[in-house]
Amino acid sequence: MQQISKRARVLTGGAALVALGAGAFGAVSANAAPPAAVPAAAVKADAKNKNTTTSTHLTIDAATKAAEAVLDAAAKENQRVSVAVVDRNGNTIVTLRGDGAGPQS
Repeated sequence: MQQISKRARVLTGGAALVALGAGAFGAVSANAAPPAAVPAAAVKADAKNKNTTTSTHLTIDAATKAAEAVLDAAAKENQRVSVAVVDRNGNTIVTLRGDGAGPQS
């Protein structure tokens, strides 16, 4: 049987340590504490104008308003950005590309 060179053994051991470290880092990251809960009613309810709805999903109107608010804030900071609003599953609800924003933004 052929002997493995010392250099190959060192490289193999180093690669194994890197893989082990990456796995440990991933396990620690996966067990991180969830973010603090966001209040369910961020908008003040107004029964007179009938803007009270019970939903567990973000509406298109609310997502559009949020995206436009971000574009306005970015414009005040002289930043050119694109905004994507997603639901809790990561599905895109609204995408807006600001004036002058490049395709990479």
